Amino acid sequence: MNPWLFVFFPMVMAFAAYFAGKKGQRAAVATGVVSLGFSLMVALGPDCTVSLPLLTGLKLTVDGFRRVYIVIICFMWAQTLLLSPEYFHHHHHVGRYYFFNLLTLGATLGVFLAADLYTAFVFFEIMSFTSFTWVIQEETPGAIRAANTYLAVAVIGGLVALMGLFLLQHELGTTELTKLYDLSRACPNKAALYIAGGCILFGFGAKAGMFPLHIWLPKAHPVAPAPASALLSGVLTKSGIWGIVAISANIFRHDPAWGTVILTLGTITMVLGAVLALFSIDLKRTLACSSMSQIGFILVGVGMMGLLGEENALAARGALLHMVNHSLFKLVLFECAGVVYFNLHQLDLNEIRGFGRKKPLLNLAFLLGAAGIGGIPLLNGYVSKTLLHEAIVEGAMEYGWALKGVEWLFLISGGMTLAYMTKLYVCLFVEKHPTRQAEWDAKKKYMSPLSAIAVMVPALLLPILGLTAGTTMDAIADLGTDFFHSGVLHHAVHYLSLENLKGAAISVVIGLGLYFLLIRGFLMRDGRYVNRWPEKLDLENLIYRPLLQKWLPGFFGWISALFGENRLTGPAAKCTLRLSGILGRLLCDLPDALVLLMSKTLYRPTKEHSDDKVYASLSYRLGKDIDMLAIHQGKEQQGGRHYAHLAYRSLETLKKTTARITGNLSFALLMLCAAICVVFIYMIVLYN
Repeated sequence: MNPWLFVFFPMVMAFAAYFAGKKGQRAAVATGVVSLGFSLMVALGPDCTVSLPLLTGLKLTVDGFRRVYIVIICFMWAQTLLLSPEYFHHHHHVGRYYFFNLLTLGATLGVFLAADLYTAFVFFEIMSFTSFTWVIQEETPGAIRAANTYLAVAVIGGLVALMGLFLLQHELGTTELTKLYDLSRACPNKAALYIAGGCILFGFGAKAGMFPLHIWLPKAHPVAPAPASALLSGVLTKSGIWGIVAISANIFRHDPAWGTVILTLGTITMVLGAVLALFSIDLKRTLACSSMSQIGFILVGVGMMGLLGEENALAARGALLHMVNHSLFKLVLFECAGVVYFNLHQLDLNEIRGFGRKKPLLNLAFLLGAAGIGGIPLLNGYVSKTLLHEAIVEGAMEYGWALKGVEWLFLISGGMTLAYMTKLYVCLFVEKHPTRQAEWDAKKKYMSPLSAIAVMVPALLLPILGLTAGTTMDAIADLGTDFFHSGVLHHAVHYLSLENLKGAAISVVIGLGLYFLLIRGFLMRDGRYVNRWPEKLDLENLIYRPLLQKWLPGFFGWISALFGENRLTGPAAKCTLRLSGILGRLLCDLPDALVLLMSKTLYRPTKEHSDDKVYASLSYRLGKDIDMLAIHQGKEQQGGRHYAHLAYRSLETLKKTTARITGNLSFALLMLCAAICVVFIYMIVLYN
């Protein structure tokens, strides 16, 4: 099957699902299932590299790693679409969700099948644009703010990555992955390569949730629908990992300096994500912070690839398998969270405690997901973490105490993973709700058969992969590590050896200690979970928003004052300023026009109702007072149009207008993201 047909199929079906109205839901689910079948056809086909007709600069390729991951992507999409009908049963804008869901599927497949970094960038930006609507789907104030953050990080990251790609193209003459290694070795300007690599790392690391660009992740997942959260965590973050591996394994292959940078960032991400998850008392936020931590585990493996050089087989295999495993973990766990949410419409641990009691299917699925991500032996997570741990131990023999410290942080992070997953499991399936437990115990039909299939099928894969690791998981590693350019594995890994079990046992002991001493002691009060994480440590509010909204505008305002219009004299300067002002106004008005068009089509707002009784009462009284004054002056209005009504309408219009102006940031960033894609496609056409 032609890879381009495979990529564009869900994109075309997105329009069919949107215009099908009420039947669009069935069309979307069918598209997910058919795409899974197509992914198997592509995976079983031959290796190939295919250019897009008329746009030969865009190329897709099929090889071992891509075969593995397109099947994972389509499997996850199919499973989440099976859960979606019950989850969205009473939701608004369901057609919009399915439309952008299928567009994102096509864009994500395009990223993973890209033969070069430019093709990947085009689909990467489309993916950021379309997945934005997942975060803002509920249209609550929290969802709007989280969506603004998500899109801002995506757009800024995309622009920085684009600068890196331009620099890389200038230095090497290509971004085709198969040519980068040889050309980068021959490149005399190593400094330019590191700058380009740093820019690309910034862009892809932002999507992966890598520290310090992780700020969107803990906020986007709790507000997004659970099926979308599973894909954001399990797939879209891996697109960021794809880009990091692409440059690490090609431009900086066997580079210890680059490996040290990735290892450092990965270690911080791994530890910080686990700490945030420990302190969280929101079910989906805990899983989101857990995703950040597990991305850190993967980055540790990528960093060790650079440090170990040609002996990096363990690190590469561990990073690949943990990518696959984490996708499956989060599919299971977020779907379980979705079942909890569409029954209770709550995510606070104090409000959902005890819901899972006497619900064996949900209990089993969550237990398998929690134990798998916790690295318990005989499950798939243990296999990938064992490989990563062995890679760190191997590196410690050469690099000494520094990597010994990384090893202990790795084991402690594994213990924290087990601790916060134990917290979630005990809360849902062991503890009892103080007032509603009898009601929940009597609730037998808590998910439909279709939802049960969506939850249980991926859950059962976890022990199957773990118990057959010597065949299934080793085969996946053999097939997929070509993309990582790993060395040869000189010996078979004995996953259940005493030394490997010892590492898992240390993490288990640390996890149990943290659970009983920290969670049950410090993070609970009077039997309730308490959020003790200081709000002032939020990096977004502490650094990023002040940087973009206060510090930088203030600095450039000061610069402008030095060289502003009042400093310029002469007719030429005034004419130039006037023309630039006209051009600037045109450029400013164009996005507004496009935003208005979108607000009248795809982004039609829901019907607004003013429920602020105090606001209505004040405006009514003000209008009545003006009415009485007008009567005394003999100026009463005719036809029943009183000043009370006009005052209320005026203030209500002012309130709505203010809200729309403040909300326009999302659409402006959205259009900027789309503009990047359009400009880039134009450049490809121009150079072809």
